[in-house]
Amino acid sequence: MKTASLSGSPREGVGKKDAAELRAKGQVPGVLYGGTEQVHFYVNEIQLNKLVFTPETYRLNFEIGGNTHDCVIQDIQFHPVTDRIVHIDLLLVTSDKPIRIKLPVRTTGTSIGVRNGGRLHVVYRRLPVLGLADQIPEDVSLDISELKIGDSLRVADLSVEGCTIPLNESAVVLGIRRTRAAMSAEAEVLDGEGGADTEESAEE
Repeated sequence: MKTASLSGSPREGVGKKDAAELRAKGQVPGVLYGGTEQVHFYVNEIQLNKLVFTPETYRLNFEIGGNTHDCVIQDIQFHPVTDRIVHIDLLLVTSDKPIRIKLPVRTTGTSIGVRNGGRLHVVYRRLPVLGLADQIPEDVSLDISELKIGDSLRVADLSVEGCTIPLNESAVVLGIRRTRAAMSAEAEVLDGEGGADTEESAEE
């Protein structure tokens, strides 16, 4: 995974009133867990947005109270109307304990189906993986060059080195959908072939 730095400050109060006051000042309350005890903190909303509203997934060097922690973003709560971040959970990373995290799905190549008028439909823009932090890649890269219209890639078709994908093997990750343009083109071809057959039959 890519790495980034984030700094926070310890929270003195952990109630709803305290959290509301922090948000009013442009701060986001959060909790760091995975160690011997939970650490309550707050971070600058603007700095946090740069790490959240991006296609990348980061492993964080999180500095708080003079100590730096190796961690990842485990959960984010958004305001239902404004989509502002209202709370964040960070998980401490250890070398021997697998973590679950969502990685961006990126495609390579241009599929045969897209060249023939189909449309790429991505079901999972971020795919959950489970593995040791040091073995988790930056993304899940999928080659779609050979996919035709109607084809799809399922979890069972994927392999992420050093990780497992905690989803049903039959779950569709992406596929090539038939579009109206493609259906019209197919219809024109069939009509043309049908007309040729009719003329040959008439000649006979």
